[in-house]
Amino acid sequence: MVAWEDYKSEAKSRGALALELYVAHSTPIKAPEYVKASLIDHLAYQAQLERAGQLAFAGPMSDETGEHMQGIGLIIYRADSLEAARKLADDDPMHKSGARSFVLRRWMINEGSLNLSVCLSTGTSTLS
Repeated sequence: MVAWEDYKSEAKSRGALALELYVAHSTPIKAPEYVKASLIDHLAYQAQLERAGQLAFAGPMSDETGEHMQGIGLIIYRADSLEAARKLADDDPMHKSGARSFVLRRWMINEGSLNLSVCLSTGTSTLS
């Protein structure tokens, strides 16, 4: 296996973005009523992280068919280290309450695109 920092350095040297974020794959481990009981606090926590610039993206994922919602979530943090990202995930009310567990990994963004359209006259925006 290649050391993460060596790979990141190599990616940067070839011109890749090498933006490092942290991804939590969050899975329900208790009954849905326990998850729902933490939802308001979880969403408030997510909004707090978003305002602080520590939350890049978050939301639920479908099952493998794409037809059903199973309660699995993906949370992408901006943090200075894996340990700092782990603290953000640990402090999430869903994880603190034991309603959900998570697996955290480093994620290096090298390729892709993001489109943002802001219509000034209508005050609308579109992200794709």
